[in-house]
Amino acid sequence: MDNTYFDRARPEIKTYPADIFVNQLGYKANEEKRAVMPFPCDSFSVCDKNGKEVYKGEVKRFGYDEHSDDDTYIADFSDFCCKGEYVIRCGDKKSLSFTIGDNIYDKAFDDTIKAFYYLRCGCELKKEHAGEYTHPHCHTSIATAWSDNKYKKDVSGGWHDAGDYGRYVTAGAVAVAHLLYSFIMFPKSYEGQDLNIPESGSGMPDVLSECKYELLWLLKMQREDGGVWHKCTTRLHAPFIMPEDDRSELFLFDVSSMAVADFVAICALASRVYRPYDKDFADTLYEASLKSYDWLIKNPWFIGFKNPEGCNTGSYGEGGDTDNRFWANCELYALTGEKKYHDMLLRLSEGSPLCELGYGSVGGLGSLAYMLCDKEKNKELKEIIKNSFSMKAKLLKELSDSCGYGVSMYEGQYCWGSNMNVMKNAMVYIIADVFNGTDEYKAYAARQLHYLFGLNALGYSYVSGSGEFSVNELHLRPAFADGIDKCMPGFVSGGPNRFPGDPDAKVLIAPGTKPMKSFVDDMGCYSLNEVTIYWNSPTVFTIAWFKDKT
Repeated sequence: MDNTYFDRARPEIKTYPADIFVNQLGYKANEEKRAVMPFPCDSFSVCDKNGKEVYKGEVKRFGYDEHSDDDTYIADFSDFCCKGEYVIRCGDKKSLSFTIGDNIYDKAFDDTIKAFYYLRCGCELKKEHAGEYTHPHCHTSIATAWSDNKYKKDVSGGWHDAGDYGRYVTAGAVAVAHLLYSFIMFPKSYEGQDLNIPESGSGMPDVLSECKYELLWLLKMQREDGGVWHKCTTRLHAPFIMPEDDRSELFLFDVSSMAVADFVAICALASRVYRPYDKDFADTLYEASLKSYDWLIKNPWFIGFKNPEGCNTGSYGEGGDTDNRFWANCELYALTGEKKYHDMLLRLSEGSPLCELGYGSVGGLGSLAYMLCDKEKNKELKEIIKNSFSMKAKLLKELSDSCGYGVSMYEGQYCWGSNMNVMKNAMVYIIADVFNGTDEYKAYAARQLHYLFGLNALGYSYVSGSGEFSVNELHLRPAFADGIDKCMPGFVSGGPNRFPGDPDAKVLIAPGTKPMKSFVDDMGCYSLNEVTIYWNSPTVFTIAWFKDKT
């Protein structure tokens, strides 16, 4: 999020080493399977790893795709269901290899969760868990309140939020929520998972152990009066150094009502989830949630956040807190069933976007809490929530059907972190089907994963270490400073941005480049190729749904 860069030889920009675009991880045997050709073609073949043609089909011209500037042709081989490793051929042109099978996302699922471990702050990453990506403990000094230098506190722990080393309450709460709801809704996907993290084998599912590491930090961010510090960072973004070498003074930044409300929500949600595994921890979370809820009642007005003069780390400001308070009340109602929370969430629902699932708008997380809980529900609100997700899914379906690559994006969503939008849209499809008890949008949710893993106009798999042609030069400080050529696996790149917002990207992306092609895999391009915890978390949610369907 800054331009405090590094002297480096710019790596050669990679270009897709094939001609036909596919999901490089593959396709389930019983699902829709499509490849895209950005060139005229009448027929195609599916060939096995020995080059033998095992299926032949006709290519259908889709037409002009405005977000890529490609004239696109679709090879649909959905009715070919034989498991194995294949390529698509069309004359002398071919795709990269892919698999047809049931477990195509197993490694990517583990990797995208294990990525959170690599972002742990405050502890040593040891070789037995981190492999070659080790480092000593970091950021363990006492933090000072920016507005009161007499207030000091230990807030070590948690996850580094993004390509920088900051830690932010609202972003962390939302990332944990995505992970916990994936666990609640798709538990089969987590059965027997071993991420090889320090807590593996403890009797608690590894994903919950990883989330607990962040939750313990969030608890430290609560003040004695129930307020919650908005973030903990240094004054300025660190240069491209290893985390243990970032020894600048740490600061706690002023309380925001968004941070407090999101803290209330995530502690209440986590208290439900952790009770079968750790009753004492669940009790601690519940008590912390109530304490901060009292702060919200005593402070009913919006208290926003913007960086004070002299600080350039992430701001995570929002324009209001109605949706945050809605989420908080929904989670406390789901936990306790108390009428006061239900009365409040009904009032707040009128001003909350009910199917928004990102850090900047969290009403959809409140909707999940309300719809999935076993408490009595208001019939009208229940229908409003269902219709909200259904209507949005229908609009997204129209976008997918109008795109040669099947992704559900309008032009404005190709922004900083566009792949977060892709995966949040996948979540909308999934939740709409869950709420309605249908599989109406199953194929459309899957298309978003296909896009992420290579079926896009540049052919990139936007997850490091997943696929033959995947991002590797991510805007992630330790990925540069560790001196290891191969990036840590499992990190979701921000993706194409129609308005490149950093100096390097403005040089590398030609003016007028179409949105889906406005990307390069370059570490300097933070507006294209940064990572964040809340880009990984909706990806985990979506893959968990996919695995649960197996």
